Amino acid sequence: MPKQKTKKAVSKRMRTTKSGKVMRGHMMTRHMMSARSAKRRRNLRRKALVPGKFADNMRRLMGS
Repeated sequence: MPKQKTKKAVSKRMRTTKSGKVMRGHMMTRHMMSARSAKRRRNLRRKALVPGKFADNMRRLMGS
């Protein structure tokens, strides 16, 4: 059975930590940031954790 190819769209958007958690960036960070509060902008800079079964699916698609 052949190996599954890495889904490049997923691998460009997600990162796996050393412990195996899947991290993603936030949406709504491209333009019009001045309309958002400083607290919101600061929190949008940080990566978010992908929850539960979604993380398993993304890990499989990334091939890791």
